[in-house]
Amino acid sequence: MSDPKIRNMEDFAAVSGISRPTVSKYFNDPDSVRKSTREKIEAALKKHNYRPNIYAVNQNRRQTKNIGLVVPNLTDPFFAGIARTIEGLIVKAGFNPLLLSSHGGPEQEIANLDSLRSIKPAAVLLAPLGRASLDEQVAEFAREVPTVLFDANLDNVGEAFFGSDNEQSVNLIVEYLCRSGEAPAFFEVRQPINPNAYKRRTAYKAAMERLGHEPHLIQVDGQGWNFEEIGFREGARVLTSRKLPTNTILCSNDRLAIGLLSAAYENGIRVGLREGDALRIAGHDDHPFSRFTCPSLTTVSQNYDAIAARSVETALLLIESKERMKTREETLFEGKLEMRGSA
Repeated sequence: MSDPKIRNMEDFAAVSGISRPTVSKYFNDPDSVRKSTREKIEAALKKHNYRPNIYAVNQNRRQTKNIGLVVPNLTDPFFAGIARTIEGLIVKAGFNPLLLSSHGGPEQEIANLDSLRSIKPAAVLLAPLGRASLDEQVAEFAREVPTVLFDANLDNVGEAFFGSDNEQSVNLIVEYLCRSGEAPAFFEVRQPINPNAYKRRTAYKAAMERLGHEPHLIQVDGQGWNFEEIGFREGARVLTSRKLPTNTILCSNDRLAIGLLSAAYENGIRVGLREGDALRIAGHDDHPFSRFTCPSLTTVSQNYDAIAARSVETALLLIESKERMKTREETLFEGKLEMRGSA
C-alpha cells in the first residue's frame, strides 16, 4: 500500500503523529519546540519527503520571513551582481529573498510591488527605475510596507536611501582626465531613464567649470536599457562626423562606454594611452565587463558592497523594531578611480 499523499500541513501533522499547532510552531521557528519533538518532525519530513508551502505559512503570520528585492533589469550585470550580494545577506540573516525584475518598465515595477504586497513581506529593498517610476504608486506601497531604496532615489519615498555619491565620483574622474590629457566631453543619452544620469551630467558641468574648462555635452537619442546598442549606434555617428571638441570622452555609464569602444574599433579609431592612439574613453560604475574590454575601461567603481550591506542592515532594523524611522535616512558612498588602458 502506498504512503498517503501529503497535500498540506494538516496531512503532515496527521501522518507524523504530532499536533498541527506544534508542527506550525516548528515551521515558524524550529528552536521553539523541544529537541525530541524537533527530531521527530525532522525524521517525518525526511521519511515523507514533505516541504511546506512557505508562502502559505507566511500568509498566516503577522510578520513574514520574506524580504522583497526589486531591481530595474536583471539582464544588466550591475543589478544582477548587487542583487546576488543582497540575496546572500538576506539569507544569512535568516530571511527568504524574493527577487523580481521590473524589466525597465514602470507598469512592471508596480506589478512587482503588488505581487509582494499580496504575500505580506517583512520589508522590501527597491532599486527603482527612477524617472520612469510611477512615484505616487511606489510611495503608496512604501507607506504600507517598510521599504528601503538603493541605487536610485525617489524623493521622500521609503524609510531610507543608499546610493553612490555621483558628485564626488564624477569630480574624481574629471580631475584625473584633465590632468592626464585633454579635458573630456560628456557622452550621454539626451533623456536618460535613470536619475543618476542627471546627477552625473550636473556634476560633470560643475567640475569642468571649476577646473577652468568649457563643458561639452554630446547628447544622443535612445530609449530603454539597451545602453551598449545606443553607445555603438550613436557613438559611430559621432565618431565619423569628425567634429569632436576633444580626444577624450567621458561616458555617463560604462555600458555606453562599452558600445562606444566597439564603435571606435569598427571605424578604425585606436583607443588608449599608447603612442598613436587617437582617442581616450572613460566610463562610470565599474561594470563587471569593464575590466575585460579592449582596451580595459578606465572608470569609477561604486561601493556595491557597502550599499548592499547598509540597505539590508536598515531593512532588518525596521523588521526587528517593528517601527518606522522617525527621519528618512539618505547615505551616499564615495566612488574609487579605476585607471585602466582606455584613458
